[in-house]
Amino acid sequence: MGRLAPRPLLLALLSLALCRGRVVRVPTGTLVRVVGTELVIPCNVSDYDGPSEQNFDWSFSSLGSSFVELASTWEVGFPAQLYQERLQRGEILLRRTANDAVELHIKNVQPSDQGHYKCSTPSTDATVQGNYEDTVQVKVLADSLHVGPSARPPPSLSLREGEPFELRCTAASASPLHTHLALLWELHRGPARRNVLALTHEGRFHPGLGYEQRYHSGDVRLDTVGSDAYRLSVSRALSADQGSYRCIVSEWIAEQGNWQEIQEKAVEVATVVIQPTVLRAAVPKNVSVAEGKELDLTCNITTDRADDVRPEVTWSFSRTPDSTLPGSRVLARLDRDSLVHSSPHIALSHVDARSYHLLVRDVSKENSGYYFCHVSLWAPGHNRSWHKVAEAVSSPAGVGVTWLEPDYQVYLNASKAPGFADDPTELACRVVDTKSGEANVRFTVSWYYRMNRRSDDVVTSELLAVMDGDWTLKYGERSKQRAQDGDFIFSKEHTDTFNFRIQRTTEEDRGNYYCVVSAWTKQRNNSWVKSKDVFSKPVNIFWALEDSVLVVKARQPKPFFAAGNTFEMTCKVSSKNIKSPRYSVLITAEKPVGDLSSPNETKYIISLDQDSVVKLENWTDASRVDGVVLEKVQEDEFRYRMYQTQVSDAGLYRCMVTAWSPVRGSLWREAATSLSNPIEIDFQTSGPIFNASVHSDTPSVIRGDLIKLFCIITVEGAALDPDDMAFDVSWFAVHSFGLDKAPVLLSSLDRKGIVTTSRRDWKSDLSLERVSVLEFLLQVHGSEDQDFGNYYCSVTPWVKSPTGSWQKEAEIHSKPVFITVKMDVLNAFKYPLLIGVGLSTVIGLLSCLIGAPPPTPATSALLEEVPTSSTGVNERGTQPRLTGGIALLNKKELYKSLGFFFFPNHKNSPRKSLSYVQIEASKFLYFVYFMMFTYTFHFEKKEKCKSTF
Repeated sequence: MGRLAPRPLLLALLSLALCRGRVVRVPTGTLVRVVGTELVIPCNVSDYDGPSEQNFDWSFSSLGSSFVELASTWEVGFPAQLYQERLQRGEILLRRTANDAVELHIKNVQPSDQGHYKCSTPSTDATVQGNYEDTVQVKVLADSLHVGPSARPPPSLSLREGEPFELRCTAASASPLHTHLALLWELHRGPARRNVLALTHEGRFHPGLGYEQRYHSGDVRLDTVGSDAYRLSVSRALSADQGSYRCIVSEWIAEQGNWQEIQEKAVEVATVVIQPTVLRAAVPKNVSVAEGKELDLTCNITTDRADDVRPEVTWSFSRTPDSTLPGSRVLARLDRDSLVHSSPHIALSHVDARSYHLLVRDVSKENSGYYFCHVSLWAPGHNRSWHKVAEAVSSPAGVGVTWLEPDYQVYLNASKAPGFADDPTELACRVVDTKSGEANVRFTVSWYYRMNRRSDDVVTSELLAVMDGDWTLKYGERSKQRAQDGDFIFSKEHTDTFNFRIQRTTEEDRGNYYCVVSAWTKQRNNSWVKSKDVFSKPVNIFWALEDSVLVVKARQPKPFFAAGNTFEMTCKVSSKNIKSPRYSVLITAEKPVGDLSSPNETKYIISLDQDSVVKLENWTDASRVDGVVLEKVQEDEFRYRMYQTQVSDAGLYRCMVTAWSPVRGSLWREAATSLSNPIEIDFQTSGPIFNASVHSDTPSVIRGDLIKLFCIITVEGAALDPDDMAFDVSWFAVHSFGLDKAPVLLSSLDRKGIVTTSRRDWKSDLSLERVSVLEFLLQVHGSEDQDFGNYYCSVTPWVKSPTGSWQKEAEIHSKPVFITVKMDVLNAFKYPLLIGVGLSTVIGLLSCLIGAPPPTPATSALLEEVPTSSTGVNERGTQPRLTGGIALLNKKELYKSLGFFFFPNHKNSPRKSLSYVQIEASKFLYFVYFMMFTYTFHFEKKEKCKSTF
């Protein structure tokens, strides 16, 4: 027998096993509750096996020895008959709070519920470890908390704002245990409840929301009176203090180091009613005062407060009878300390205890409006603070200021009227019949424009310019720019005359014009206030318009010419009803597109503006940048020339002419646009037809090999000398099995022999060369996997014309050729195979020297039962072999498959019929196949070694 482990070690291992097992927990210590309250005992389990949702059983024992079934989460018939009725009434219930936690609720706890409660969980563990139950003791105390108001029934207090009041509540407990009381004063006002002030079980005061400042200032206090009375004191009542007050008392006991509330009681103490303060303010309704005189208004106050309240009086002014609308401004204010705040022309005086006067000196028109008297009563609060107890606003006092309105008339006439566009226009606005020539009146003018309309539609007027009382001129949006340019001129040549001049009148200026003369009156603060507006009758500015006519005729001096010659076209322009025209010319070419059903494409070639500036538009032939010329022969004649014409220049050519008329000096206005008749360029040629094709001797290569692609051009029709042909060749590739991706430009060779190669992200290189007159070779050196895909070439032929110029033919494309890039398996698996063979040889030798290990269930399942003879060998004369795919391995077939794999060009090789994806997948399968063969070979060698030794 072996030695027993030391006892401390066994105890440590046992405690470790218990720590890792199931743990059921209920609150520690003793729970204390009061009769009639609710008992809640939580229970949870941890470190368990099995389903996540666990079940719980509760049992009860009054003495802690014999437990009676109380409730269960999974067994309906678990509770004893004694508790069935309470469970049905819902007095006892289980509430699951999580998959591993539950709470036992017992409502209306009775003395009979005192005892021990045990929480247990059925086992779902693979092994029994830990504890499966836990017990807690509950002690039920008699209700010894007494709470009541100081008077019954609860009184109703009627107070005014600012008066003090007190409320009292008695609370005492005769509990045999050490408990603390907490008290809260609560205010009910309809459905809303507010906490006023609380005394916690730890002896701390907590003011409610909104009572913090009043508590810290001492306005709201909570005191104890005697041993069982609590007094709420409010030194200054506010309107928000109205409502019913409740005293809420709770009893607390210390459990498990924390305080637990065991019961709570509330009692209605009193209802407080805050009587509003009566306050009224009265002012006279309508007052009329002459301009320049004094305005005297009186505000009489009526209130029922006779204590030490102080009034605050504010006079305000508004243009409307509603003082709450924006625009009301304060004129004067007398604060509660009898300090007056006003301006120099306004005085506020206190005549007696309830009367306040407002005096406005030297009134003017701007003093007409509505006056209001705002009165607020302030009562002193705790710690020298003040709070508002009442507020009132008088009805508006309408004040009208009588004054002498200036009397005058306004006339408008056109001193200069335009006969046609660009003529000047001048309007004069005169003030006549002025009856008030006092120095405190000045006149300003506003100019307006209204468009002519033949219909009855309402047309809004547009402001051209307005002059303020300080002679500041402001422009409208319509005239701002033209006034800054000097085209609109506003002036005042005499005291009673205002002028408006348009230097160059345009068609947009036709319409009705009128002026508005405003009279401004000087105020006592030397400011000017508008007192009257007088409108003039409108003056219509109009002249008859004739439509502009523009005619363009194009002709070709030499109607017949061949490719390579110069094309010439002249355009003659004639116009009517256009003043001092200048012309801009645009040469357009209308060429047919490839689709006959589509409209022809119009291209802009060259243009010449009204300042004779030439600009190339969409002329993109880089070899003939100077091949087109547009020049001005005369003021109304233009000539277009195109040198060394090509077949691709065929189409319809026109002159698009725009007539411009000068406006405002250096500016130009478009008057009319016209298009000439077309001049056609048509080449009747029977030239050669070019075709392109791609050929490759290496459509399938191994990675790293050279890819050769030939672009072969064939010519049909008329035979051409090789020196009369040139080609622009570009190679493109689509790196996908289909043509679903955008082609990528690889390399290009122009007709001058310049090669351009695009940059690539992999290591293979490209070269492009011309190997014969009609053959171009693209080579991919060091091919990579990314080089697979469809390759095609694009060819643009150039043919030399009899005149010696080169003609560009239409671009042609070849059909694509698909190139496959395969992996070199021998190089890819060379080092892994060498390492595998070496490791296999070492393992085989070690197996022969050490001996085979005893078979395991996994290896025994791989042994194949082959019929054997009495000598212990099978019919083939060999030992039993491995099954499961390895035993089916035929060496001859394996060698044959590997030979086809490494020599794919063999006539019997199946790889010739495989796709690229199938070939890549077979590479991995052959590697696995080879490793299985190696393992079988080593196993057979090991068996031979065993039989030998």
